Amino acid sequence: MSDPVDFVELWRGGMLESVHCGHAIVVDEAGEIVQAWGDPHAVIYPRSSAKMLQALPMVESGVADRFGLSPQLLALSCASHSAAAIHTDKVQAWLRYLELGDDAFRCGPNWPMDTTARNAMIKSDATPCRYHNECSGKHCGFLTMTKANGWGPDYIEVDHPLQVLIKRTIEEVTGEDSPAWGIDGCSAPNFATSLLGMGRAMAKYACADDATTRGAAMVRLRDAMMAHPELVANDDRACTQLMRAANGQGAFKTGAEGYFVAILPEKRLGVALKIVDGSQRARDCAIASILCRLGVLDKDDPVVNSYRNPDVVNFAGLITGDIRPSAAIA
Repeated sequence: MSDPVDFVELWRGGMLESVHCGHAIVVDEAGEIVQAWGDPHAVIYPRSSAKMLQALPMVESGVADRFGLSPQLLALSCASHSAAAIHTDKVQAWLRYLELGDDAFRCGPNWPMDTTARNAMIKSDATPCRYHNECSGKHCGFLTMTKANGWGPDYIEVDHPLQVLIKRTIEEVTGEDSPAWGIDGCSAPNFATSLLGMGRAMAKYACADDATTRGAAMVRLRDAMMAHPELVANDDRACTQLMRAANGQGAFKTGAEGYFVAILPEKRLGVALKIVDGSQRARDCAIASILCRLGVLDKDDPVVNSYRNPDVVNFAGLITGDIRPSAAIA
């Protein structure tokens, strides 16, 4: 990832203390670069920002309709949720509908990010299950495909028919071959692609319509995310809060290690960015800043500003500095 651009700065006492660098791209409906910062051809793991691509075969194959999956479950299939009750109740119900148990998941257990759910488990001396995993909605989609096609249970293996299909789909939508894969936090393969490839894929989602089977599937996933932002992440997280602030203008999705994508149907644009050091604070600041530049978010909205230009507060509650976008993206 050569030649990254300074994206996000931390200022303290009137002095620049830290800088986060990154790459970002805005792509139009023709797959052309509208604007780029850094290296648009940098090959990166998109991590959870690829979930709407991983869910696409389930919808375009007709499996989602065969199993009667609602828009809420489609949103969950694209989610990195916080394991609040609104998430885990639906995941468990979906799993029961498939006549499967928690051990069918190939993701590992982890503690809820949702404070209420986590504290309740601690107070009751409970231990986390696999359905608490933030990727369990995606894995429910994987299990639905596996059950529908009679495939074997080890659906996270890279040579499993499901992952072969997902890789092919990702390559078709990004318009390029994936040169590498790595194991994601949820144990599933994550297929590398260039930043331009992901921007191109997001632009295809933004411009999709019902004229083709794939286009119609993209519309359903995109619209499910926008209709149910609380299921894509949680009420206190960037995906959910920024989608609400956008008032129906886009579907946004984080990925680990500083990745973020945006699908902008009204603008007919796709956005992808990567913070080189993997910082979450920089990732959220950068995407909010770029979406403000594009007129999708209002920089004066307090929610948007809490990501774009948040105060740095110490343990005594004193404001000690602030995080802000660099001149390149401000």
